[in-house]
Amino acid sequence: MDLADPSSETAREFKGLVSDLMAAVGEPNMSDFFPFLRRMDIQGIRRRLTGYTAGMSKMLDRFIDGRVMARKESNYRPVNDVLDVLLDICEENNDELDRTNMQHLLMDLFAAGTDTTSITLEWAMAELIHNPAILSRVREETDRVIGRGNLVQESDTASLPYLQAVVKETFRMHPSTPFLIPRRAREDTEVMGFTVPRGAQVLVNAFAIGRDPESWEDPDSFRPERFLGSEIDVKGRDFELIPFGAGRRICPGYPLALRMLPLMVASLVQGFDWKPEGGVSPKDMDMEDVLGLALRKARPLRAIPIPVQ
Repeated sequence: MDLADPSSETAREFKGLVSDLMAAVGEPNMSDFFPFLRRMDIQGIRRRLTGYTAGMSKMLDRFIDGRVMARKESNYRPVNDVLDVLLDICEENNDELDRTNMQHLLMDLFAAGTDTTSITLEWAMAELIHNPAILSRVREETDRVIGRGNLVQESDTASLPYLQAVVKETFRMHPSTPFLIPRRAREDTEVMGFTVPRGAQVLVNAFAIGRDPESWEDPDSFRPERFLGSEIDVKGRDFELIPFGAGRRICPGYPLALRMLPLMVASLVQGFDWKPEGGVSPKDMDMEDVLGLALRKARPLRAIPIPVQ
């Protein structure tokens, strides 16, 4: 089962489940405000989440079963991917990693890693197309450093400071998970005069932090230049920019995201010029978002690639 194959019906079904799951998790739930309603599930959110999770579990079971059967064949050649490694651990020590844990880990990797990365890439490209001068500057940098006609490599992105600034600015304005992952207060505490009781669920508004005028000049404008020469990064050390969270519970996938996103953006910009679909001018593009667990564009980006000569 190739979940990256756009022609695969299974891949489309799985991506649909991930999208539905993320939307349901981010939907405002009355029981969060009125706990006595929790048992009633009056909005049907719990029922839908259970259905989406069960659907993903069945698909992952088929994925795992297929690999287990393949590994039993005499001519099997190890792929040495994540699933092979997990199956090796499971076979060597089932107490350390059982089938259920393996399934949950794969679900986290696919659900949390795929959707958030694609959302951020869409926002980065939308902002570049919306701001043609910035798009041209990114292409000029890649042409100068890498050379037109040469494919961008992962190792090249460290030498592209303006591209890195574009990615940081995208994280600032459009964090893929605007409220991060919910935390729970371990003890009674007080924050700015508000009492937070022990056991309360706490959400960190990374979206508002990234647009705080006390931390950022002209916060609603896409200005990558603000990060040139700046020591601020997204690794949880600077609390004015925390798209991945911070501390021990920081997103474990952030190192991969920081490698893949600049590479994908550079590859799309180096080989193509871009314009909005339907003759819409860049400045008139719809840049509205939908706030939920994931910060999506209200209308998916539709753009026309024009090969660069």
